[in-house]
Amino acid sequence: MNTNRFLILAAGLLLCAPVFTQQTAGTIRVNQENSTVYNREVKFDNDIIHLNAAPDNGLLWINNSDFKNGTIELDVKGKNAQGQSFVGIAFHGTDNSHYDAVYFRPFNFKNPARNTHSVQYVSMPDNDWSLLRTKFPGKYENKVNPVPDPDDWFHMKLTVNYPEVKVYVNDASEPSLVITQLSTRESGKIGFWVGNGSEGWFRNLKVAE
Repeated sequence: MNTNRFLILAAGLLLCAPVFTQQTAGTIRVNQENSTVYNREVKFDNDIIHLNAAPDNGLLWINNSDFKNGTIELDVKGKNAQGQSFVGIAFHGTDNSHYDAVYFRPFNFKNPARNTHSVQYVSMPDNDWSLLRTKFPGKYENKVNPVPDPDDWFHMKLTVNYPEVKVYVNDASEPSLVITQLSTRESGKIGFWVGNGSEGWFRNLKVAE
C-alpha cells in the first residue's frame, strides 16, 4: 500500500471511531461535527451547548457513541419556570423514540410541595413519566440532595450497571435516585435531552466505561 492510500485509510478509520472508548474518561468536546440534533435548534458557544425550547422532546445525540455500563457526567442548567424546564441525559438509545433518560425539573428543587418530583427516570416510548407516576408513584422519581440553585449550573452523574442506575447530584456521596431500568436495551447512544417546551444548557460531558 502506498503512503497516500495509507493516510486516506487511516483518516477514514478515525472519522468512524467512537467518541469514547472502553476504559477511558475525559471531557468530550461536543460540536456540530460529532453530534446530531433532533427536534431542536442547537447552539455551540465556548463548549456550552444550548438546545432551544420547542414542543415535544428534543435531543442532541453524540455520534458513534455506544455506551453500555459505566459513568456519565456533565453539567446541566435549566430554569426556575414551572412546567417549562426538563433537562437531562438520554442513554442506551437506538433512535429518536427509543432510549432511557434521566432528567431534572429544576422548578421543583426548592418547592416543598413538589420536590419529590425533582429527578425522573423514563424509558421511552413505553414508560414515560406520567405512566410511571400513575403505576409506580415515587419509584422512578425523587427529590435531589444537595438541592441545587434552580437557575444555575449543577453537576449530574449517572452510574450504570445494567439494569441498575444511580443518579448523583453535585458530587454527593449518596444517590438521589436508584432505579432498575425497564428497557431491555443494554447499550446504545448518549444524547443531551430536553422535554416538552423546554430549553437547556449542557457542558463538560465525561463518559467512562
